[in-house]
This record gives sequence, structure tokens and C-alpha cells, in this order.
Amino acid sequence: MTTRIYAALDYALLVIEGRGGNWDANRYFDGNERPYAVAVDPYAPERAYLGTFNDGLWRTVDGGNSWSQIGSDFSSSRVMAIAVAGEDRPGEYGTVYAGTEPSAVYRSDDGGDTWNECHGLTDLDSATEWSFPGRPDTHHVRWIEPDPNVPERLHVSIEAGAVVRTSDRGETWVDRVPDGPFDAHTLATHPDAPNRVYAAAGDGLLEEGHEYVESTDGGDSWVYSSEGLEQHYGWAVAVDPGDPDTRVITTSPGAGRAHDIEDEAVRTHDEPNDPYSVVYRRQGEELWQQCTDGFPDPAGLFVPVLATIPDESGTFYALTNRGLYRSADSGETWDEIDLSWKDRYREQQPRSVAATSIRDE
Repeated sequence: MTTRIYAALDYALLVIEGRGGNWDANRYFDGNERPYAVAVDPYAPERAYLGTFNDGLWRTVDGGNSWSQIGSDFSSSRVMAIAVAGEDRPGEYGTVYAGTEPSAVYRSDDGGDTWNECHGLTDLDSATEWSFPGRPDTHHVRWIEPDPNVPERLHVSIEAGAVVRTSDRGETWVDRVPDGPFDAHTLATHPDAPNRVYAAAGDGLLEEGHEYVESTDGGDSWVYSSEGLEQHYGWAVAVDPGDPDTRVITTSPGAGRAHDIEDEAVRTHDEPNDPYSVVYRRQGEELWQQCTDGFPDPAGLFVPVLATIPDESGTFYALTNRGLYRSADSGETWDEIDLSWKDRYREQQPRSVAATSIRDE
């Protein structure tokens, strides 16, 4: 079995492969494209999609060895979110969704060859209030989360302003609900937890205790449950593929200490660049517990991003500016994956990570 991980940093996409305990990485997109969001088709693991901050959407059909630009009909070159609805397969491949800045969602039913805009998103009442703090004259789609139990349903986070949803593949939209997260950075779902949606949010900067939130009714209502989290800026959340009650979240004291704010292109705050981020895990209704065993020290750590693989129960992957880490015990302990981690990667923001497994022939 081969594990393949697509790791997007500010100025590089690493395609990392592991087999039999040996790991290797190849680097792509180390120019001005600015990798930002990456996703892989779970049923066609040789196909992956990369959204960039400066250069639109790209696709690989050979496991990352080569890339071609797609999505030429998009109205923006900033593709900030990408997702594959693996359970929604109108053809050979899962349905692909891409989100841009300014906020728009596009859908492809043929593996990225052609695209249609999912109209009506910015007609929602809340859209007049959407605004990204770093670029307040605009906003973007931060996350797209397909529902594994309802193939035509998506949950979409707008940064900043709303979590909205569609139950018909983007033909119509349902606006945010009053108790929903305002600034959700990552959404997650689980095939063994119908109607459950998990969110890591920056809402804790507005109201303490609002760093993590869940819905158990498909987004009709939300409950905040951040007991034990000491940092109030939630960024990434992932759920154990084998247990929908085990979650891992990455946090920071605030946006200014979570991100690479010295980068003028994506600067969001003017605080000194003093990164500090913490990873927590939670099982059931227990309090969140900080992950320290084997994980990098929080000081100097940009906020990590997380990934799981459906058939790897209890396993999480975390991309950091210090390296790539893996936990095989539901986030309790972590090991650094043995890679040649270059010094320049240590100064780059982890943007997105996607993982898949391929059965060796």
C-alpha cells in the first residue's frame, strides 16, 4: 500500500509518497502560483485538484507527476477552496467543487473538464455582510464540505460571514442560521454520523468558547463546545475515520499568531510575526486535551492543517512549517515523517493537505 499526501505550502506543493516506512517528496509550483487548497478524488486517487491564490485551478491525473490548468471559465484566478464529492458520481469521477474570491462556487460533473457556476450564492440575505478582514472589500469561499450521507448536499463556509448549504448540488442555497458559526475556517463530516457537521472557527475571538462548534441536524442548529481549549482561534478540524466522536483541532491565540503575516500578498493583520499554535484532541464529551507527545513546540509554529484517509482508522496527518507529522493513535501521540524538510519550508504557511492510499499492484 502506498500513501500519497499532497502538501500545499505558500510557495510549493509537495507530493509525498510513503511505502514500507520509506518516504519521498517531489516539489511543484514553487513560483508565483501560490498553492492554497488541494483535494483528491477518493475513488480515483491518481486525480487531484489544486487551487492557487494567483493562478487559478490545476489538475493532475497521474498522481502529481504532471499538472495542467483547468477552469478557464472561472471569473477569478483566486481559487481558495476545492472539494470532491466522492459519493456523488454522475460519471467516472466524483463531482468536483471549486470556490473562489470573490465568493462563487463552481461544479464539474466530468472530472474538471467543464464547469458550471452554482448561481445564487451571493443573492443570500447575509451576503451584504460578508467581508474578509485582510481584504475587507471582498470575501471568499473558505471551505466546501460535501456530505457523505447526502450526496447532493454541501456545506460551504464564507470567510468571513456565514456557513451556508445546498441540498441540490448548488442549484439553490440556504442561508446561515442565527446560531451558526460566523467565521468557520474548516468544516468536516463523517460517514458514520449522518447530519453531523464539525467546524473549527475564528468566532472565539468575538466570543470566548466559540472556537469549535457542531451541528447534529445537518446545519439547522449549532452547539459550541470548546471546553479545554485555551486558544480562541480555531483553524483546522479532522475526525477519526473510525470514530466520529474523536476529533483533532488546531488553534492559535489569534489570526496574527496563526499565519505568516509578513507575506504582503495575504497579510491579514499588522501584529509582529510571532507564530504560536496548539493542537488538541477530544473524545466523546470529554474536555479538549492538548497534544504534546511528539508534536512540535507551539512557539514558532504556524497553525497546522489536517488530513485523514478513510481506510486508516485512528490516523491523522498534520502539515506544519516544521514538517509533516502522523498520529496512529487518534491524535494522542505524533511522529514526524522522515523527510528532507528544507529550511525555506520552515518560513512558509501550511495552506492545505490531502491524503489518499493506493493499493500496490
